[in-house]
Amino acid sequence: MRVLFVEKQIDYEPQGIMQLSSNLRQAGHEVALTIAAQEDPVQVARQFEPDILGYSVMTGSQRYYFDLNQQIRQALNGKPVFTAFGGPHPTFFPDMLEEPGVDGICVGEGEGPIVDLANALGNGGLKPDIANWWFKIDGEIVKNPVRPLERDLGAFPRPDRALIYDKHAYLRAAPIKHFLAARGCPYQCTYCFNHAYYQIYKREKRGYQRPVDQMIDEVNWVRSRWPLEHAVFIDDLFIIFDDWLEEFAEKWPREVGLPFFCNVRADLVVRGPHKIALLKQAGCTTVSMGVEAANDRIRTELLKRHMTQDHIIQAGRIIRDAGIHVTSTNIAGLPTSTIEDDLATMRLNAQARISYAHVFLFQPYPGTELGQFTQDNDFMVGTFEDIPTIAWDSSILVFENPQQQSQLAHLQRWFAIGVEYPWMEPIIRRLIKLPHNWLIDQSFWLVHKLFKGYAINRRVHPTRFSVRNLLNAAAHYFRIDG
Repeated sequence: MRVLFVEKQIDYEPQGIMQLSSNLRQAGHEVALTIAAQEDPVQVARQFEPDILGYSVMTGSQRYYFDLNQQIRQALNGKPVFTAFGGPHPTFFPDMLEEPGVDGICVGEGEGPIVDLANALGNGGLKPDIANWWFKIDGEIVKNPVRPLERDLGAFPRPDRALIYDKHAYLRAAPIKHFLAARGCPYQCTYCFNHAYYQIYKREKRGYQRPVDQMIDEVNWVRSRWPLEHAVFIDDLFIIFDDWLEEFAEKWPREVGLPFFCNVRADLVVRGPHKIALLKQAGCTTVSMGVEAANDRIRTELLKRHMTQDHIIQAGRIIRDAGIHVTSTNIAGLPTSTIEDDLATMRLNAQARISYAHVFLFQPYPGTELGQFTQDNDFMVGTFEDIPTIAWDSSILVFENPQQQSQLAHLQRWFAIGVEYPWMEPIIRRLIKLPHNWLIDQSFWLVHKLFKGYAINRRVHPTRFSVRNLLNAAAHYFRIDG
């Protein structure tokens, strides 16, 4: 079978598509990729003549992909093609199968299911009983159960990075590349897909990691073929298992020796500061942890992040005292919160000595507990279909007054600067009360982008760039939304 993956834009290596592609190739299928930001996907599809069109969809982007899918199908002039959707939105919003032009959706993990689908289509026709797939057959919806989670991540072939790098010149040449060492998270944060994921995969263990040796092999394999000076591990939580981390800390500096970035959790750091010592031993330069909200009620009851402000402050100081930078994630505009709550979160980040604070405007994603809470309590304007593609620029929540919503959008631009320079809070309070117009919005966006770019280059992913690579990185960075 000929499988064409269609992406709107790629900002860094999409781990899921790369793994799906390598599994498909291992099974004897042909795989291609088109990126709409770089070329006309309709023309690519005409030339490639796919048997399967594959889309990985986040909530907010689904309408774009529905429309593009229809355009591609029409351009194929009646050639039989199976349209498959996977990713978070189909997994948690499977009723999207009723959309015109959608033939099947994959619920949950896709490596085995996509190969089974391609094998079936290549061997004479669709089998309606493939686990993880919901199909639309002659107008009827067929719903299959999910198969068990794949525990042995070491059984997968290496992710197909050539699929991305052959198409995306910036990512190919970038000295920073992204890797996945684990899947899953044992925690129940209400805004996150993870807890909803385990409502689908009931009684499954939460969180499992690739063998250290395989992870090291992949990194060294990548470095032998493409530029690589800094590894970014995008796992939800890198420090779950001590035995894995101890083996990693022993082998990584000896066999790889590259600086790296990973994600941690504040209460785990406080209860186990040895984890940070192991990261330092391995060569970690920067970690990220979720702060999310300073208000105790919001953090513990609404978000179900059972840690204290003191945990967050202590964790930040433990990490910085170890000589490692720490970035944070934060959510502004949460249901029942106020601008004062968000400013308090800004101050908490400063107390925790955060090197760079990312802040996102809350989006009530379908399938999450907090998304359902938002909908059930009429905190949301419209429906889940109205959620924007990115979580930086706008919110669909109901606010007590227009001033709060206006100030929230401005605060998102100044938040990280307020963490870096706490003395600026009185100034920021005045700035966020300014009206929205093109000049103010663009000026605030530029200040935000410049400071974020500085922090990422100097602290988050401190890497040597040639002049050419630096210019390419700057151009790529300013094209990224947010």
